[in-house]
Amino acid sequence: MKSFALIGAAGYIAPRHMKAIKDTNNNLLAALDKSDSVGVIDSYFPEADFFTEFERFDRHLDKLKRKGKKIDYISICSPNYLHDAHIRFALRSGSNAICEKPIVLNPWNLDALMEIENESKNTINTILQLRLHPEIIKLKKKIETNKSKKIYNVKLNYIVGRGNWYFYSWKGNVSKSGGVITNIGIHLFDILIYLFGKVEQSKVLEDSEKTIKGNLVLKNANIEWVLSVDRELLGNGENSRRFLKIDDDIFDFSNGFEDLHTKSYTEILTGNGFTLEDSRGALELVYNLRNLEEI
Repeated sequence: MKSFALIGAAGYIAPRHMKAIKDTNNNLLAALDKSDSVGVIDSYFPEADFFTEFERFDRHLDKLKRKGKKIDYISICSPNYLHDAHIRFALRSGSNAICEKPIVLNPWNLDALMEIENESKNTINTILQLRLHPEIIKLKKKIETNKSKKIYNVKLNYIVGRGNWYFYSWKGNVSKSGGVITNIGIHLFDILIYLFGKVEQSKVLEDSEKTIKGNLVLKNANIEWVLSVDRELLGNGENSRRFLKIDDDIFDFSNGFEDLHTKSYTEILTGNGFTLEDSRGALELVYNLRNLEEI
């Protein structure tokens, strides 16, 4: 059984990490968040110690280590702009890091983390859970077995309705989240690159606070994409619209997300987690799109 700590326990994605730790038969010893709205911990690890101040959390982990209760992994679910610092903390603490995407906001931060990881005995793992989605696995096999070297025509439509709170939170602050293009788009662009190869051209056609549209040319695909958090683009009763159209085939990713973090943890714990380099392609793309730098 491995010992875990978690940073960002009150965040939206944190319960999936807690579930993954429990489902893989491991233990969460300590959690940190400046907000104390973390009752969800009771559903998974009611005995876990909880802290609202980083300094006390740091001291507690150090005490555990000195008592022989080393933290094997620190799971990081904090706001995007803090990932870099919290990964560094994990490695300094002698723990492996498991970090939500985007693992960092800028390509040069990724380079710096790679250097630090090389100096460490521990590893940095990123969550790219959509690569483990059953439909993506099928798509990957289908594309790889196609010997015609065809260029696919692809449309990505990803709309998740968000209320006014979104724009008052850190997610609405581009300097902290990277904006919609990063916060929503990072894992989708990762999948497109994973399926269709390296970026050859990219262009933003529309860029507003809630909606971004563009064109993307990859090695094996021409792609039109739309990313949005605008509820008005959804029909009555719709909370989200997630689909990928490849030629005439439509793949709906509205379902099948529930256990992907558990699958991610299973791979990480067996030494097969996604690395910093695995995240580079999508990170560089969203950085360029965010800064309106065409390729």
